[in-house]
Amino acid sequence: MQIKKIGILSAGGDCPGINAVIHAVVKKAILDHNLEVIGFLDGFQGMVEKRWRKLEYNDVSGIMPLGGTILGTSNKANPFRYPVWENKELHFEDRSEQVIETYQETGIDALICIGGDGTFHIAQRFFEKGLNVIGVPKTIDNDLNGTDLTFGFDSAVSVATEAIDRIHTTAQSHHRAMVIEVMGRYAGWIALESGIAGGGDVILIPEIPFDMEGVCRFLQKRIAAGKRFSIVVVAEGARPKGGDYVIQKKVVESHDQIRLGGISYLVGQEIEARTGIETRVVILGHLQRGGSPTAFDRILATRFGAEAVKLAVQGKFGYFPALIGQEIQPMPIKEAIASLKTVPLDHPLLDVARSMGTYLGD
Repeated sequence: MQIKKIGILSAGGDCPGINAVIHAVVKKAILDHNLEVIGFLDGFQGMVEKRWRKLEYNDVSGIMPLGGTILGTSNKANPFRYPVWENKELHFEDRSEQVIETYQETGIDALICIGGDGTFHIAQRFFEKGLNVIGVPKTIDNDLNGTDLTFGFDSAVSVATEAIDRIHTTAQSHHRAMVIEVMGRYAGWIALESGIAGGGDVILIPEIPFDMEGVCRFLQKRIAAGKRFSIVVVAEGARPKGGDYVIQKKVVESHDQIRLGGISYLVGQEIEARTGIETRVVILGHLQRGGSPTAFDRILATRFGAEAVKLAVQGKFGYFPALIGQEIQPMPIKEAIASLKTVPLDHPLLDVARSMGTYLGD
């Protein structure tokens, strides 16, 4: 099949590095293969609503270091369960046929979908419906199977680590316990890596339900040993043994219908109530998604974007470029969505954390 025109969209949550992918896709498509590139606005929502723009070479000049995405994104626009408000009431419709119509009307020969687990599930369904789909793995949580890393993760860890470094100074000055909540719904990669890099004394991740009494005993032992402050890093999806996630709110029109957040307040309140240690809480939230990507993420995103064009030209649809070791290799999208990539309980970093004297809640 001769590819002449490709489409590209970014869907799901934003993160640093998306523009680097767009930059690479457009430049490689035009310079190496003389392809036309169509950018769909606001993810699949743009395909449902028939909103797109042609991306020329100059349109992507200078965008690599920019955070966010010049195409916009949406995590509330699953075409197979599309939210529609009528008379102040919300209901859901299957708008997948409109996406297929847009695909055909624009004349694209392949569609590159930048996204994480939710986007990949949607992309796989369209692939099964006959569309020529290529994925590009994007998520700060690093929870997609089939690839060692996703772009956005390194940037999020860097932001979280810098925040922990800054919080150290105020914790030392006031002799407090500081609880820092980072993102990570079901996978604790950000908390684990930033916690180790930032010298966290306690790291709580979703994969290891924590013992609150054990956390408090550990902090009291630190005080008894003359250590007058403590840093507790907690993933938003962490939960106590026998307990459940702390839900900030329910978002019925979103792909992920529960929005987590606030476990740090529960942990902070329990520490102060049980130990008398003055405790403060910081939730980093969307700071971890914003700003410029790290050099590592710029390079990884560029490699992914260039490889996505190569896969399209080769006709390897239903695949995505994955980082395996130091190499980029094609992997089936269905493998990425088979299950979430969480922190294995035998992961070497857990042993490293424990050997540094860090308490993991178990």
